[in-house]
Amino acid sequence: MTTLTQTPRAHQHNAVTERARGVLGSVDWILLAAVAALSALSLYTIDVATASDFGGSGFYVNRQAVFLVVGVVVLVAAAVFDTERAQGMPWVLLGSLLGALAVVYAIGSTVNGSRRWIDLGPFSMQPSEMGKVLMIVILAGLALERVGEMEPGRLTLFLGGITVVPAIVVFLQPDLGTALVYFAVYIGVLVMILTPWQHFAVMGAGLVAVVLVVMVVLPAVGLPVLKEYQQGRLTSFIDPTADPDGTGYQINQAKIAIGSGGAAGKGREGATQATNEFLPEHQTDFIFAVVGEVFGFVGTAGVVALFGIIIWRALRITARAATQFEQVVAGGLATLFIFQAFVNIGMNIGIMPVTGIPLPFMSYGGSHTLTNMGAIGILLAINRRRVGI
Repeated sequence: MTTLTQTPRAHQHNAVTERARGVLGSVDWILLAAVAALSALSLYTIDVATASDFGGSGFYVNRQAVFLVVGVVVLVAAAVFDTERAQGMPWVLLGSLLGALAVVYAIGSTVNGSRRWIDLGPFSMQPSEMGKVLMIVILAGLALERVGEMEPGRLTLFLGGITVVPAIVVFLQPDLGTALVYFAVYIGVLVMILTPWQHFAVMGAGLVAVVLVVMVVLPAVGLPVLKEYQQGRLTSFIDPTADPDGTGYQINQAKIAIGSGGAAGKGREGATQATNEFLPEHQTDFIFAVVGEVFGFVGTAGVVALFGIIIWRALRITARAATQFEQVVAGGLATLFIFQAFVNIGMNIGIMPVTGIPLPFMSYGGSHTLTNMGAIGILLAINRRRVGI
């Protein structure tokens, strides 16, 4: 009888094959499918919305396609990264973020009165966008580093102080929407480390007090904190008909676009709100309204369902993470997607103020596309480490 034995090369080949199967088996294909569906819908919707814009839709669609290709590279790179290595680098990451924001003030380009971008030739980078994910990693690392050393109240204040510094820098660019996202992920991290509920109650009361001071008291004494257009955006959603041609214009036009879409939409040729330039920022802040006009209730419900899938899978990865650090990071990323999707869709349908927060995977733009793809890659990395690959 002849005994067959495998050569060392065959053993190595089998090991590589098994590892490849394990890696592919650890991928959350449902999560990736939802992201791919939103990204594909984004390209078509941008094409419809910008058909009458200067330069035609090709300018925006081609650039967004490039952003998506680079985003896939970022996603893969993040997916193979050992997320645990970031736990010991919170101060380095915070310094890097603040340094990048400082560079914006030094050499950044200004668009529509906001200095947020670093010009890189044909493209621009917005460090504050990438800071959304960095803040989650920073806060998670610092929280777990001190959770056993600090009294809960001090820890909440400490993490709040860490959040305030970059948030104020971003707010002064000015970029109110991104600053609000920083505070949203701060809340998400606090939830993940089981912060006592009383802390959230105190923060809620403090938020009400801050809003009253910023929106009522300081403007009354001639010391406004917000620019006039920012204050108008925050108040117009309460009654957009009060100033339909001014601060309420964006919300009114978005609601008209969504309402006119009906159940099944008006199609590409019938999307008059978007293609005739009635709907402002139709490829960025109000792309959801374009979906409503073109595809109707069916389309908008589909977009909401896809975001529901992404959030479900993010929470599933959170619950099954291998370490507490990765669990906090995954929960923070889930918070990031929940907050951005809720606020953007809410401002499109008139239940939230216009804050300039883009819709993940849908709105045109390079920095936020790369940021969101990187966030998905981190979730995949956390899911991969759970099965020990």
